[in-house]
Amino acid sequence: MKKGLFLLTLLCSTTVFAQNAYEIKVTFKPFKKQYIYLGHYFGKTYPIIDSALLNEKSEAVFKGNKKLPGGIYLVGYPNKTGFFEILIDKQQKFSIIADTATIKNGVQFQNSPDNVMFTGYQQFMSAKGQKIAGLQQQIKTASKTDSVLIATQLIKEDSAVSAYRENIITKNQGTILSTLLASMQEPVLTGKLKDPATKEDSLAAYAYYKGHFWDGVNFWDGRLSYTPFFEDKVDKYFEQLVVPQPDSVIKELDFMLGPASINEEMSRFLLIKFVNRYLNQKYMWEDQVFVHLFEKYFANKNYSWLNEQGKKTITDRAYSLMANIMGTPAAEIALPDSSGKTISMYDIEAAYTVVAFWDPACGHCKEVLPKLDSFYHAKWKAAGLKIFAVAKETDAPKKDWMGFVNEYHLQEWAHVYYSKADDKARITAGIPGYSQLYDIQSFPTLYLLDKDKRIIAKKLSYQQIDEVLQLKMKGQ
Repeated sequence: MKKGLFLLTLLCSTTVFAQNAYEIKVTFKPFKKQYIYLGHYFGKTYPIIDSALLNEKSEAVFKGNKKLPGGIYLVGYPNKTGFFEILIDKQQKFSIIADTATIKNGVQFQNSPDNVMFTGYQQFMSAKGQKIAGLQQQIKTASKTDSVLIATQLIKEDSAVSAYRENIITKNQGTILSTLLASMQEPVLTGKLKDPATKEDSLAAYAYYKGHFWDGVNFWDGRLSYTPFFEDKVDKYFEQLVVPQPDSVIKELDFMLGPASINEEMSRFLLIKFVNRYLNQKYMWEDQVFVHLFEKYFANKNYSWLNEQGKKTITDRAYSLMANIMGTPAAEIALPDSSGKTISMYDIEAAYTVVAFWDPACGHCKEVLPKLDSFYHAKWKAAGLKIFAVAKETDAPKKDWMGFVNEYHLQEWAHVYYSKADDKARITAGIPGYSQLYDIQSFPTLYLLDKDKRIIAKKLSYQQIDEVLQLKMKGQ
């Protein structure tokens, strides 16, 4: 039994099912005259897809005229206080008998070989888990001699678990449990790969592990998306094995999404997973990944599970990023200075340019900009860097703009003012505003450009900008 609440995924609507009927009869004692729920895993969420009212005999039936996708499902307690797991695959007409007094020992099934096998697997793993946990506790206080014996026993128990799983996979191919267990496996390193002595051995171990990480996994098998472990496997692959740079990540996304496209559930799962991951980037180069996702998988495609608001969010974010992708020329900015003269960012000749978007009404800006000026005078000016400051009108009167500039002696910067009127005029004319072109989510926002106004770094602190600049000056 596991406890937790059922959650809904943010971007998807009610699950769309394949044809044919399901009918799952549930006897769940001691509950009566209460609703129970049917849900399933979907990454780290548990969407509810059906409910049924228990009668006086503690009986209820989940049924529908469309077949359920295969996967690990959850029968939720009344009031959603907990749940137990079942498998649903090809056989979708079966019975469940459960009792809270004995549920720790397993649930009974009729006409469901998949779940009989699943229950046996759960009971075996529970027993082995308790035994292994006990041995791990013993080894903490054992003598040196006993520790060796316990360690040997732990290896034996681990081997028994592996052999049990392998036996299920080998002898029950085609069943959902066999498929799930096969997809959970990870490559086993042996010999020099297990204990690499040289750099070449380490590289070979990495290549083997990465190359075999997805053995046993078919990305067109939607059943994997209805499990609690598949998302963790995807996360591990990208966090530990994929080179953190845009071309490598994009290649891996396409490697998965290509075959997944023939299965609606897996396609839905992976697209939601990747969109949520790259919607707000952890690293500057991830803008390219999100734009690639949009252009290849969303720009000219519609999905039944994606509502209009979700598509708009993705589209707006992509358009905001397209104009400021790392390594590309920054969008031109041409705005009036304090005298009303229009100043072009591209007219500023400098080895490097920091573009600072700020708001005269922003308290944090008033703290950061003087520190930015200190770095400018201490290090950056000598390196040929200039600062192009864009003050965005929000709540403060225009006089606060130059008042702050004069108070903190920021006269060596190039200052322009982005008024609400200028912003409205651009949008009315169908021209993206500077806030969209530079993806301004907060103030201050800093960009570092090279001599050709290509984007070197963006949305970093002034300290991080300095670190990047020092590396660039060293030719790194």
